[in-house]
Amino acid sequence: MIKDDIFIDTDFTITSMSPKLFTTFTLLENLEDTIQDITDKYSILFGKIFVLEIEGKEEVICTYNVDSFNISNSVLPNTILLHRKKETNTLYSINSLNALVQSLNGGRIDNRFPIEWSDYQNSILLVSDGELKIFPTTIHKVIHLS
Repeated sequence: MIKDDIFIDTDFTITSMSPKLFTTFTLLENLEDTIQDITDKYSILFGKIFVLEIEGKEEVICTYNVDSFNISNSVLPNTILLHRKKETNTLYSINSLNALVQSLNGGRIDNRFPIEWSDYQNSILLVSDGELKIFPTTIHKVIHLS
């Protein structure tokens, strides 16, 4: 299974009050069960779950926003916390952002280093086995919750 090196520990504490973008990885054949698990566990902000296909992989990712106030001290398995660059629909973890900057900046991390986000449009950036991985994504479907 594709994953960032840091899946969220099943027991964790959220310290920031801002909404969190969770991403849960699942196989397409388990999608309906995963959606049910997500909606049973969380109140989803904005009433949408985006299901994205990862090119060349059998699994899909479900992205959804959760208010920090309704997160218990545990998360679903195979779930990571991501960030999103809205203009290019790029999903990334902090680890992958640091790895990207290092790869573009001669091995140095610099939080002021400019990133050409259009180069990573409609992609998810992850770190796996210590290596930056960039996966193109497409929308499988958008689930509108009532």
